Amino acid sequence: MLHQILFFIFASVAVAAAVNLLLQKHPINSALSLVVVMCALAVLYLLLGAEFVSAVQLIVYAGAIMVLFVFVIMLLNAGLEERTPGSTVATLIGVPGVAALIGLSVFAFVHGRIGESGYSIGDFHVSTQDIGRLLFRDYLLPFEVTSVLVLIGIMGAVVLAKRDDASPSDRAPEITAEAPRPESQDSAERINV
Repeated sequence: MLHQILFFIFASVAVAAAVNLLLQKHPINSALSLVVVMCALAVLYLLLGAEFVSAVQLIVYAGAIMVLFVFVIMLLNAGLEERTPGSTVATLIGVPGVAALIGLSVFAFVHGRIGESGYSIGDFHVSTQDIGRLLFRDYLLPFEVTSVLVLIGIMGAVVLAKRDDASPSDRAPEITAEAPRPESQDSAERINV
């Protein structure tokens, strides 16, 4: 019973932080909300008896990946997000989709047999060696492709941050107009006047 209460508490925290992530106007606040989501998911994994996955969730996602997100946001110098009116297609598809998902969840909770499935929380014992074997032998190619995609994303963010909008020829009049005139030019003008 305590596991179910803790599950609903941390599931509610994860959902509330995810909704907060969408409602925030500043990207840094959204990233911090995502950290809360990742930490709540780590607790949910811990409640399911997956201690290793919980630790990896905290170390890799809530730690390293979120630090990377915050670094890229600060590198891009992202300000407040501009809000645009919502798409009518998204509203027409999203609202019935969310209503159907809520209805399906309520139906599953009301008519489902929660707790009568024949196994309890923590029944599945998987060693770190088994996870390592799966990750580095059976799923090595998807693992490496994911790391290359993350690297490409970082490189794209750096290129976007370093891109200069104005070419040097566009800025040349600004530099000469604002630059102080040398004394030799001032004395030549005084002689001519």
